[in-house]
Amino acid sequence: MSPGSGVLEARGLVKRFGDFTAVRGVSFTVQRGEIFGYLGANGAGKSTTIRILCGLLAPSEGQAMVAGHDVARDPDGVRMSVGYMSQKFSLYPDLSALENLDFFGGAYRIPRRARLERARALLGEVGLSPSDPRPAGALPGGTRQRLALATSLIHAPSIVFLDEPTAGVDPEARRNFWRIIRRLAASGTTVFVTTHYMDEAEYCGRVGMMVDGRLVALDTPSGLKRSFVPGRTFALRGRRLPREAISALPWVRAVEPFGAGLHVRCADDAPGGVALEAAARAGGAQDPSAEEISATLEDVFLAVAGRVAA
Repeated sequence: MSPGSGVLEARGLVKRFGDFTAVRGVSFTVQRGEIFGYLGANGAGKSTTIRILCGLLAPSEGQAMVAGHDVARDPDGVRMSVGYMSQKFSLYPDLSALENLDFFGGAYRIPRRARLERARALLGEVGLSPSDPRPAGALPGGTRQRLALATSLIHAPSIVFLDEPTAGVDPEARRNFWRIIRRLAASGTTVFVTTHYMDEAEYCGRVGMMVDGRLVALDTPSGLKRSFVPGRTFALRGRRLPREAISALPWVRAVEPFGAGLHVRCADDAPGGVALEAAARAGGAQDPSAEEISATLEDVFLAVAGRVAA
């Protein structure tokens, strides 16, 4: 595979585990300094793709170049060039923040004085104190996530892979974490991130969507919305909402459950919220209210998954 224009290039990646195929012919290119989002349900193949691109798994078929290294021929070169933050707590719980970075910097053969200097700088960048004596296992969840990110950056990788980095942390910690991610990308680091939070995916320059091991959609967030959820979208709320009756309206394109209500996607020339409320009321709904909203990436994902299932 000859080098192309991207810092990361995948072509026809396949990964089999016995009779099960986890990744099926995945291809994409990621540019330097890009925040690239990778979305999909559990078991869709996201983590397997990341493990291939980090040099931790060999592909069954296909090729990938990461930071100039072939993942199959030079996995050690890949691992030395990328940072990886896994879904699970990957720090040493009995070591302090500085001690964790010191240890991982040593694993990358960074001279001690240089790695301690970089460790202190990284901890400051993620809002942690190098002098905090608390062991990592005693830190709050959001703080541990920021420490794990700093650890993945200790060797100044050109690409950092973040696998569900904000899972289980509170909304404020998630916002702080994404501020750090945006600063990283602005400095030229490529960020490849998986997330279950569709609102987080809005921060990505481009988003790829995985369904059953296949990359079935790839575009900017706005491009995905134009392609998969055109028209007008309404949030319909109320009790006993008649989903089937709403779906039967000639100007309704799709109806999906969304929290306690429904998201109703309509044609551009749909009569609007008042007509939607009237139809819901006629179908037996109590106190229906319809509000026109902007489509979300969750709407996109539901539409994408629905097309694949059909």
